[in-house]
Amino acid sequence: MAHAIRFAETGGPEVMRWEPIEVGEPGPGQVRIRHEAVGLNFADTYFRTGLYPAALPAGLGVEGAGVIEAVGPGVDFAAGDRVTYTGSPLGAYSTERIMPAEHLIALPAGIAFDTAAATTMRGLTTAYLLRRIHPLRAGDTVLLHAAAGGVGQLFTQWAKLLGVSVIGTVSSEEKATVARANGCEHVVVYTREDVATRVREITDGVGVPVVYDSIGKTTYQSSIDSLARRGLLVCFGTASGPVPPIEPMQLAVKGSLFVTRPALADYIADPAERAELAGELHDHLTAGRLRVEINQRYELADAVQAHRDLEAGRSVGASVFAI
Repeated sequence: MAHAIRFAETGGPEVMRWEPIEVGEPGPGQVRIRHEAVGLNFADTYFRTGLYPAALPAGLGVEGAGVIEAVGPGVDFAAGDRVTYTGSPLGAYSTERIMPAEHLIALPAGIAFDTAAATTMRGLTTAYLLRRIHPLRAGDTVLLHAAAGGVGQLFTQWAKLLGVSVIGTVSSEEKATVARANGCEHVVVYTREDVATRVREITDGVGVPVVYDSIGKTTYQSSIDSLARRGLLVCFGTASGPVPPIEPMQLAVKGSLFVTRPALADYIADPAERAELAGELHDHLTAGRLRVEINQRYELADAVQAHRDLEAGRSVGASVFAI
């Protein structure tokens, strides 16, 4: 029988339950997918805690990779196709599920299922951050928080391919080593160095044109203070909590700054754009230009421990659930 992680109330990791489920047959526009691997992302904790609302009871997880077992009417995929996906509806933490075919992305044979589960969300996030948010040019220098994380490792590698230098922040020397190994040119250990001061030193007092901040509450001020005149703060995550309201006059005083809070869903909503970004990601992966290290693997039934590790900062780089 198929199983899934579900939760009936918001709260800590302990609210998650490993339960048997009935999957059924796909309807029009749907497929039944058998997962081979499932992604573990910090955003999953936002749904579990209620920061992102979900109708309860609910499944969990938005990223998976596997094989289509059955298709409903009006679907372009076929049974046996390898696919990956990221996005709603919730429910990726499962051995099997019914999935709208419109959200699926064909997975090339050269990309392993666990690699896909570790990179579809992170890779597409990296793709839109580097290729859609700001017109970066070779020679630019940007600031990236959490440079040793799953997005951080892909981001620094991809940025290097574009000729963009990355100043990355990390919490420890261990993570600094990881960031450097992935192409981070300058690493700031924020637990013992002031980020904005180091950024000004590295950039000869100018600051950076773009800061990519997935941490939020504890880093947004140092992000603002690191920007060059007319720079852009990209708040794409809130690992430490939501960003407090930013007074517009502060943006003027700091150099006529800009702030955006993008969401991946709005950059892959258009099928053609999603295909373009996924194609670029998959090309880099199959050619070996992007390396993916999966440092944590869990059984789906161990999702409680996986979330505890994630929220405690014990995870380095990508994590997946093996099915």
